Order: sequence, then structure tokens, then C-alpha cells
Amino acid sequence: MKKLMLSLLGIAAISSIGFAGTETYSGKEMKQVAGPPPCPEWYADREFNVGIWGTYVFTGNEWANDLYIEADHAWGGGLDAKYFFCRYVGVGIEGWAVDARQAHENVFIDFSDGIFDRSVSHENNAVASVLATLTLRYPIPCTRFAPYVFAGGGGIFGGGQRPHNVLVAEGGEGLDILETQGHSGSQSEWIGQFGGGFEVRLTPHIGWINDFSWNVVNGPSNNFGMARTGLNFAF
Repeated sequence: MKKLMLSLLGIAAISSIGFAGTETYSGKEMKQVAGPPPCPEWYADREFNVGIWGTYVFTGNEWANDLYIEADHAWGGGLDAKYFFCRYVGVGIEGWAVDARQAHENVFIDFSDGIFDRSVSHENNAVASVLATLTLRYPIPCTRFAPYVFAGGGGIFGGGQRPHNVLVAEGGEGLDILETQGHSGSQSEWIGQFGGGFEVRLTPHIGWINDFSWNVVNGPSNNFGMARTGLNFAF
């Protein structure tokens, strides 16, 4: 009987020590530490973008050596539409037009009298292009910025006029004179484009875009640069 009583007292003592070392808290006393709020999402994983922008074009050569735009520079604008099927890759189409004050060279050569005359006439023509594009962008986490690169290909229209230089006879003595008698109509050509820039989202649905591209048109004599700035609308 004494052994049983001692055993029960020992168990009671051990239990009291265990309970004494355990602290309990009411629900009001519990504090939960909250983590930092998530960053705002300025760019969606899937987006349809529509951009409107102004553009400045400058030729890689002087107008006398450029065979397509035939002007040192031109101003204009354009539109583009892109679908980003993931956050980083989008496909689209763009179209633009510029008002080019084209310079056309006219020559007059009289071989018999040794007369040479060269003059330049100017004519404003619209040069336009339509291209399919591929865009790779990287929205920088927790910022409004997204640098991007792009490439495209398509057609260009409105330039490439050529002078009609014709040999004519004078006084029935043979072909003595070479003169420019007007110019041909515009030519359509293939165009390739590659460039890069950045977008700044003012809101999750409105962005400010700036970029530069180099454009190649049927040979090195027709290449030109294009700078653009405008607004992008994301849906």
C-alpha cells in the first residue's frame, strides 16, 4: 500500500512540474506578423496592346545618294497592335506614314555645245509601310519599366521614284542632248526592321513608349533610322 501511495505521489509531482513549464495564451494575446504587401502588377501575363505614336525618320545617306525616301529626313506617325500571349513575348502588326519632301535631280547636257546643267526639284510625297512584328519585353519586377526589343518585316510604299533621262535629237543631227523628262512613279519594296526601346506604365492600362529602329530597304543605299514616341493602351 505504501508503494502504491509513493508511486501516485511521484506521478502527481512530475505532472505538476510539466504543467508549470507550459504557458498558455488567449486568442487576444496571440500576435500574427504580416509579411510585406505584394508588388502591384503593371503588366499582365496576357495583354492586347494598341499603340499610337509620332515618328521621325532619317536616311543613312544624303538625299542625293538615297534611292528610296530621297530626303534627308521626314516626320509622321503610326499605329500598332500587339498580342502578348505571355508576359514576355508578343506578336503584332504596325503601320506608319511620313511626309517626305523628296528631292529629285534633273540634268540637261548638250554634248555638241558642251553645256551641262543640273537642278533639283522638290515634291512632297507620303512614304508608308506595313509590317508584321515580334516583340520581346522584360517587365522589371516591382517597377513600371519594361525594356523591349523587336523585329519585323513587310512592305514599304511611296518612294523610289527614278528620273527619266532621255537622249533627244537637235536639228536632225543625231542624239545630241541628254535631259531629264519627268520621273517614274513610286516603287514598292520589301522592308526589314529591328530595334529596341522601353515602356513606362502610367497606369496598368496606359503606357508611354520610346524606341529606335533601323530599317533596311533593298540594299544599303536605302537604309534609314526611325525614332518613335507615343502612348500604348493595354487591355
